[in-house]
Amino acid sequence: MKKIGFIGLGTMGAPMAANLLKQNYDVTVFNRTSEKCRPLAEQGASVADTPREAAEGQDIVITMVSNDDSIRDVFYGENGLLGSLREGMTVIDCSTISPSLVKEIASAVSGLGASFLDAPVTGSKPAAIDGTLVFMVGGDAEVIAAQSDIFETLGKKVIHMGANGSGAVAKLAHNTIVGINNLALAEGFAIAAKSGIPADNFLELVQLGSAGSKAAELKGRKIIDGDFSNQFSLALMLKDLKLASSLTDSAGMPSPMLNLAKSLFQAGASEGYGEEDLSAVVKCYEAWIGQKIGGKELQ
Repeated sequence: MKKIGFIGLGTMGAPMAANLLKQNYDVTVFNRTSEKCRPLAEQGASVADTPREAAEGQDIVITMVSNDDSIRDVFYGENGLLGSLREGMTVIDCSTISPSLVKEIASAVSGLGASFLDAPVTGSKPAAIDGTLVFMVGGDAEVIAAQSDIFETLGKKVIHMGANGSGAVAKLAHNTIVGINNLALAEGFAIAAKSGIPADNFLELVQLGSAGSKAAELKGRKIIDGDFSNQFSLALMLKDLKLASSLTDSAGMPSPMLNLAKSLFQAGASEGYGEEDLSAVVKCYEAWIGQKIGGKELQ
């Protein structure tokens, strides 16, 4: 059975590591906030004190951290995992980070004789728990095939996007659409609510009509119920939109809808909604129309 080092036990990483343990993989975990390691330790994981220790002697290292600065520290920082890599190991980075950093890390990893896959995911927390994530992967097809058991444990589909960096680009393009679709849903809800249309009736229409989307399926009920428990945070969506905006800027590509979405999620973050679910951006619309989408009076 493969030995796996798993680094990053946040909203997505913790259930992913748990699913590997359920399949009896030998898993060593590391998280900057060590308290988050305890539930995995109770399920049978070993706990490392540093990224380097988590990677030491492993066949595979999986990283799932929040941003470029964090991933740089995991790889290059004092006691970073690059110090433990050896020929034949595979690093699978599931973080959403800038494509330029992905290529930099891929080069560093390959220089040590190991293989690197950028493999960000879509599906948010419920799919991480259920093991039904979708992976968009950049890297060598033979390396992906060699790790098919890992991907099958964690997800329902692997889509090979091309060389290293292409997985990261695909994730930013994908999350651009996710952000825009969630804003479209919030705006439609606001128009209907301000005009007196019951939110439940409007959501039913959206789901049955041409406006149907994953946003409506996953977030419509949460918006009506005012349930903004975190499945994928507003702050992380804003981070991804900023990365996507930097990507389009560097390519000299106009992206007006992306930039508007970034501004609206920035407004939500400025109002203090960053650690809530990304659907909490609807609170900005509720403030503008002076009422809750679900029909309750705005406090």
